[in-house]
Amino acid sequence: MPDTAAAGVGPQLRAARERRGLTIDQVAAETRISERHLEHIEAGEFDALPGRTYAVGFAKTYAKTVGLDTADVAAMVREEMNVERPSERYGANRAGTFEPGDPNRSPGGRLVWFSLFAIILLAVGIFFAARVLFAPAADLPSLVEQEEAERAAQLAAQREREQQQAEPVDATGDVVFTAQGDAWVRFYDAQGRVLSEQTLSEGDTYTVPSDANGPQLLTGRPDLLAITIGGREVRKISNELETVSDVPVTAEALLARGGSGAGAGAGSAVGQGEPNAAPAPSAPALPAASPTPAT
Repeated sequence: MPDTAAAGVGPQLRAARERRGLTIDQVAAETRISERHLEHIEAGEFDALPGRTYAVGFAKTYAKTVGLDTADVAAMVREEMNVERPSERYGANRAGTFEPGDPNRSPGGRLVWFSLFAIILLAVGIFFAARVLFAPAADLPSLVEQEEAERAAQLAAQREREQQQAEPVDATGDVVFTAQGDAWVRFYDAQGRVLSEQTLSEGDTYTVPSDANGPQLLTGRPDLLAITIGGREVRKISNELETVSDVPVTAEALLARGGSGAGAGAGSAVGQGEPNAAPAPSAPALPAASPTPAT
């Protein structure tokens, strides 16, 4: 990795992109990741992405495009998302340090300061307790008003969520599957030709080719496959550990599933699946001859 590791993974990705003479929109076209998400990644604003899995997956795809090591970039993203703020990490140490000659080093000095601090806390507590105890009833906050304010805030948040959900998803956008854990998948078209057959690890993504004829999915872990269409998250095929097959994965088909459960109206549930197992024997057989899987 470059020597600019201290600057964070976002600036490293941006520097690698600039060295290759690529613009944000060129990277977006090649990776099929929206420019807005790429800008968040370069700025290190991983909290602005749909989730941890997407942050790792998008960063790995970006790194591969600009020639950086995907494993190193994924590790740096996870580290940056887990790191504490400097004020939280070092604040306690600063509070516990002493300068040479500080009287607090002596046991007697510490005892005096601790006693003084305890007296001040006790006095402040008595003062505020007296104010609350003897304050007129009109000065106390109304419990009813507090409850109404809380309900109003909850309703506002709910309306905002509903508004976001009501925004239409672009059915012409790329369909991207992002693994939230190890998941074996097989994507194939209407003629049975295999588009991709692999085991996706957490953060790995697969973009359904836009020119594929009737692409479908066979997997035993639909519950570990998050789906986005044009960068907007849509519901999973299933939230259960089960084997599903012949599930259409075009944008139109996924959006048409609406509120239905897995296997309703499109595809079928073959049976209970194992996390990394190949499909059960009862799954539909695919043609033996197929071109090299496109990953």
